[in-house]
Amino acid sequence: MGIVGIILIIVALVALISIFYISVFNKLQYARTKIEHVESLIDEDLRSKFDLVKRSDDVIKNNVKTKSDYLKEYTEIESNSISNFDLERKLNEAEGLIKNIFNDEKGLNDNENAKEILQGFREIDEKLDASIGYYNTQMNSLNSFIRRFPHNIIAKLHGFKVKPFFDGKDMTDDIVTDFKL
Repeated sequence: MGIVGIILIIVALVALISIFYISVFNKLQYARTKIEHVESLIDEDLRSKFDLVKRSDDVIKNNVKTKSDYLKEYTEIESNSISNFDLERKLNEAEGLIKNIFNDEKGLNDNENAKEILQGFREIDEKLDASIGYYNTQMNSLNSFIRRFPHNIIAKLHGFKVKPFFDGKDMTDDIVTDFKL
């Protein structure tokens, strides 16, 4: 084997390593793109749910005799100041409160706006459940891909990091108090 043979072997090895590197990088990018897409769907659904909370506030204020501001805490949420997970939890609390008010107030049982709002909550909750499940599945796949050798080297070079699931729980840290019910 001469110098030409050694050069061909080196070129072949470099080509194989390059193909592997590009393949891993493309898989990481594809996974990131899927996660970003589902994050945008979750954002959109949370925005829609927040709008329903605001609509509910108007319906309650216009139809309930007591002038208590039941939803003030929820209608003044600044969504850019909290995580999507915390926003979703707050909006679920608001939804539960709204459903209780709608059930307790006799005039709201037959109100068309109240019925539309409740239907809207059901539709958004279905979409959110599906999106969150898909997000967690994709995040699990990406995280396990990032942790494997030699993928972890390529991921580190390009700034890919293991991220928590939608519930905000980071399974890789030592903090056990971040579990949320």
